[in-house]
Amino acid sequence: MSNDTNRRDFLGYTFAAVAAVGGAASLVGMKKVWDPLPSVLAGGFTKVDLSGIKAGEPSTIMWRGKPIFVLKKTAEMENSDRDLVIGNDRFTIAIGLCTHLGCIPAWKKTMWKCACHGGEFNASGKQVFGPPPRPLDLPPFSVSGNTLTLGEEGPEYKKIASAMKA
Repeated sequence: MSNDTNRRDFLGYTFAAVAAVGGAASLVGMKKVWDPLPSVLAGGFTKVDLSGIKAGEPSTIMWRGKPIFVLKKTAEMENSDRDLVIGNDRFTIAIGLCTHLGCIPAWKKTMWKCACHGGEFNASGKQVFGPPPRPLDLPPFSVSGNTLTLGEEGPEYKKIASAMKA
């Protein structure tokens, strides 16, 4: 130690340095605790490549713990105001939970059928038989080229959602 620094000053400087390092480490720890987990961030948005989906065979994608049905319609399937149109292709996008009691309907040739109480939904997601009170719900999505992003509200979603309310 130099002649100008006594023992008490040295201990004060040492305590201040330790307190500063401890405070910085505490702030880093608090930020890690407050930030959402990577699994939560990853579950927020899901990208789906629509170019690989075969016509007439629905795909099921998990998004935020819910099944999402994506069906590329064949030429024989009816047109609907719920259809997502990309080029010459028409798609049905729907949350795959029955609107009656939340069961997961199964695809049977041309429609989704709920085994719980016999509810049926056509290829556009509209209820056609049984106790479901409304069509299959629409998840928020946006479209960029042939990529569907679940979790974002794009103009296509807003257009279909407004047509469903009418």
